[in-house]
Amino acid sequence: MATEEVAKPSPIPPYPEMILAAIEDLCDKSGSNKSAISRYIEGKYDGDLPPAHASLLAAHLARMKESGELVFVKNNYFRADAPDAPPKRGRGRPPKARDPGAPVSPPSGRGRGRPPKPKDPLDAAVKQATAGMPRARGRPPKKAKTEGGASPAPAGDGSTPVKRGRGRPPKVRPVVPSETAAA
Repeated sequence: MATEEVAKPSPIPPYPEMILAAIEDLCDKSGSNKSAISRYIEGKYDGDLPPAHASLLAAHLARMKESGELVFVKNNYFRADAPDAPPKRGRGRPPKARDPGAPVSPPSGRGRGRPPKPKDPLDAAVKQATAGMPRARGRPPKKAKTEGGASPAPAGDGSTPVKRGRGRPPKVRPVVPSETAAA
């Protein structure tokens, strides 16, 4: 004989219904927290709850909060359509409260952020002239000297710059006036 198992309807309603009924019956002005909802459901459906009741309740509360059926404020749950539920706030810092009597100032002509760099007409001409040519790779060559190719003679008068040699310059010793030169 083949016995057919008939699926019996569950003696408990779905979790969202139980949660909404618990929030309504608890009718707490400040909302109902998770432990109060759990105690209510355990008291009403004591023997029929599954062993994973705590995790199922947490999962359904989180799902209902994300879908907008419940509002979660200060560790308490409210029905989203309840008249005493606080308004849902977005993420981040709320905008400053504006004084309704204050005059509205027009926005300044200056935009936000750093202003753009000024256009250099000389730089634009160079870019336009070299637009079709590919750029050479590597370091550009040194510029040619303009004064006949020879380096300028070192002069200490300050009129022309003196080219310094490589390395640390030698220590300058102070000149002490000798007694013989004074006499």
